[in-house]
Amino acid sequence: MTTERPFARATIKDVAAAAGVSRSTASRALSGNGYAAPEVRERVRAVAHELGYVVDTTAQSLKQRTSRSIGVLLSDLRNAFYAELASGIGTEARTTGRSIVLVDLHGQSGDELEAAETLVASRVSGVIATPVSAALAPFLAHLAVPLVEVDRRFDPGGTDAVVVDNRTAARETTETLLALGHQRIALMIDETEWTTGAERQRGYLDAFEARRIRPDTSLILKAGWDATAAGAAAMALLSRSDAPTAVFTANNVLTEGVWRATQALKLSVPDDLSIIGFDDAPWMSMVRPGVSVRRQDTLGLGAAAVRTLVARVESPTAPVHTIVLPTSFLDRGSIGAPRATA
Repeated sequence: MTTERPFARATIKDVAAAAGVSRSTASRALSGNGYAAPEVRERVRAVAHELGYVVDTTAQSLKQRTSRSIGVLLSDLRNAFYAELASGIGTEARTTGRSIVLVDLHGQSGDELEAAETLVASRVSGVIATPVSAALAPFLAHLAVPLVEVDRRFDPGGTDAVVVDNRTAARETTETLLALGHQRIALMIDETEWTTGAERQRGYLDAFEARRIRPDTSLILKAGWDATAAGAAAMALLSRSDAPTAVFTANNVLTEGVWRATQALKLSVPDDLSIIGFDDAPWMSMVRPGVSVRRQDTLGLGAAAVRTLVARVESPTAPVHTIVLPTSFLDRGSIGAPRATA
């Protein structure tokens, strides 16, 4: 009876011998840390590829007492916003030679600190998070793990952040509807405890105040993050005798709920109801008319977060920095002047 030899992974020693260089030269050529002549670097990498050698980044980090991995803690990857944010983070991380360790909360906000512990145990160099509580920043600070807050802020004085100008974006969006002649404009919002929701509601109110119009506060409706629940809330809102002529939805999930309600009630968009959503999603360009949106550069948010974290890791005592990115408006045809009443 014969037994097969177990597969043995190639080592740096094997690569060095096959390339005709020392182990230290082979290591420099593969890691990019230290000098190696271009032709040597190419030869060593070609040999490593042929032998199937993969750099052990964990061992390398332990040896150098540094980590090339970034922890990423996101609220819910089922939401297109967070999925695209993760893509932006991953793409930028690769360009800087870093890997990511991703944890998805699946909408379970109570698991935030447990998820953070998982990332710390993975020896990440820092964490990029869409935080859901004020507890995350001090928890990581106590462990000397840098944090970059993305999309919303809980620790503006002590933690780096990458956000958009939510207040200006919401004001300009509401002004667009007011300029078309709408005054009964509903705001469907997820929450107002986070900076995102609070600033979007503030911007909505700013637009009314600038025109000296008193908004109907009964048209400000909290509907959370579930499209089905948002649809039910929108059905009730749009079935009122004093229903709004336009709806501004503060996230893409709420927009889906409102769209479902218009279909169920057989409302014509934009003749019966104008809709503007905050955040884009693939389905919004597939319906007719398409859904007009206030769009964030979500990929750009992710990329900026990586650059901010890398800068923090390299300069731990630098001043706290907040990057504020602009938004853009995309009109796909779901807004128009309100229907004239007799």
